[in-house]
Amino acid sequence: MTTSPRTGRVDTSRRSVRPLYAAGFTTAFGAHAVAANLGGLSHDAVTSLLVLGGLLALYDGAEVVLKPVFGSLADRIGARPVLLGGLGCFAAASAVYAVADSPGWLWAARLGQGAAASAFSPAASTLVARLHPAAERGRAFGSYGFYKSLGYTLGPLLGGVLVWAGGLRLLFTATAVLAAAVALWAVLLVPAVPPLPRRRQTLADLARRLGDRRFLAPTAALAAATAALSVGVGFLPVSGAAAGLGTVATGAAVSVLAACAAVVQPWAGRAVDAGRLSTRTGLTAGLAITAAGLLCATLPGLTGVLTAAVVIGAGTGLITPIGFAALAGGTPEERMGQTMGAAELGRELGDAGGPLLVASVATVATLTGGFAALAVLLALGPPAAVAGRSRTATPPR
Repeated sequence: MTTSPRTGRVDTSRRSVRPLYAAGFTTAFGAHAVAANLGGLSHDAVTSLLVLGGLLALYDGAEVVLKPVFGSLADRIGARPVLLGGLGCFAAASAVYAVADSPGWLWAARLGQGAAASAFSPAASTLVARLHPAAERGRAFGSYGFYKSLGYTLGPLLGGVLVWAGGLRLLFTATAVLAAAVALWAVLLVPAVPPLPRRRQTLADLARRLGDRRFLAPTAALAAATAALSVGVGFLPVSGAAAGLGTVATGAAVSVLAACAAVVQPWAGRAVDAGRLSTRTGLTAGLAITAAGLLCATLPGLTGVLTAAVVIGAGTGLITPIGFAALAGGTPEERMGQTMGAAELGRELGDAGGPLLVASVATVATLTGGFAALAVLLALGPPAAVAGRSRTATPPR
């Protein structure tokens, strides 16, 4: 195992990145498994919708504030220590509620989980980028996104089984064991990637780099994809229930959405690496497909729900690996963590902004109007930023 003196990239086997994929699964599973089951069998801890909303916002709020911070820290001290520290803290935060089992400790555990995920999530994506040459990053981020989507898919299902079998304490125990196991796996296989020398950066330099089209275009597309994904997960069951569908059917539709995103991402990554798909074409097509999926959600009954789930999943699955590969290709190696942290912040804002937009429009009009409003925004907004990019996600040698 050797390290390139110019780029700091470690020449290593593919086994070393598998714990990073597992870390992506952990953050997705931990977030959705708990969020989907907080209000089910925990009446002692979640006593009202206001309390439930606060617990859900606590996790996401920690990520919004801390992801850029930990991304910059990964550049300063190395991404591996941030990854391991985040996974260890996630395990500890999960164990807090598993042991204490009190409403107050549930708030502390959820805040700790969000803060820990803010550390190891951008660190994992930074390591995915730095452990692969530019020509293989599309495939790498496609695989990373595949396992993350598996976490989104299995989280609510397996989390529901665990809560049914042993309550929230069993679920938090499972997330603690999962995070600890992935941390140990990473200790054994993930190599140390030393931080690279960095030129002094002023706030003006940072603003100029983050305002560059090479950052804004893929980040806007990633935020839009996350907004659509969050809306699909949150509002397609509402639309299905209004059409008389049961919880099994609507839950299956959400799983179909995540599964389609998981299947498409590796294919999209390979297409980018092979030069069959450019960044501009892939992101524009992904946004158009996602917007079409949101319009499908306006169709009545099971047809609209399932069609929307398939098309939204395919569109977001196309955007995600291409967006991250483009960000990695346009970022100096020594600033990779900072870029990934800032991009994750953009995704979190999309995660919150999409449902807020749809809910606001639905309040004054209808839910179908909310779907249509987000579809129009995706069709007109981010594509304008993407249109100026003519480079592929793989930078020229």
